[in-house]
Amino acid sequence: MQGALRAIQFHGGSFKKSILQHVRVAEPSFRSNIIARYESASPARLEEHGFESTTIADILKGKGKSADGSWLWCNTEDTVYDAVKSMTQHNVGALLVVKPAEGKSIAGIITERDYLRKIIVQGRSSKTTKVGDIMTEENKLITVTSDTKVLKAMQLMTDNRIRHIPVVEGKNMLGMVSIGDVVRAVVDEHREELKRLNAFIQGGY
Repeated sequence: MQGALRAIQFHGGSFKKSILQHVRVAEPSFRSNIIARYESASPARLEEHGFESTTIADILKGKGKSADGSWLWCNTEDTVYDAVKSMTQHNVGALLVVKPAEGKSIAGIITERDYLRKIIVQGRSSKTTKVGDIMTEENKLITVTSDTKVLKAMQLMTDNRIRHIPVVEGKNMLGMVSIGDVVRAVVDEHREELKRLNAFIQGGY
């Protein structure tokens, strides 16, 4: 998965131009005009039409409150056993952790890796260990906001070798996205980008 992310990031900048350069047209001069027209378009104008503009808010909106663990959480006083049981039931690899009696104020995150490294490997009991004892605490969290661009989130996840990233506004939790969510969003964006480029070539812009 990390390799796929790096490939998307590395090739993303040349994606649009490579498509144009491989367009088959009858006249070389016409092909040159198309490429020149693309290269002369301002970044602001391309951004206006949605190039690389998908945000984390778009992912959360698409997932919905009941989908894929975006809105699943536990609290610091829950047992690790209950947290892992919830992950298994909902087929997710991490849960956001909130502070008891503080609404959605985020305390940290607990992941499958925490369970393996801090419970299984250390021979501790998941039924007597509290989530707050093994979670990654709030001050160590890498987070994004709802208006963070998906490509930026991808960079953060790749650089820090993490598979889940909480979405917060201030100290309030909005949800969480996974590496799979980010990859799907980038693939979908490039698919739409290809459609826009076809329209661009045909004079749609």
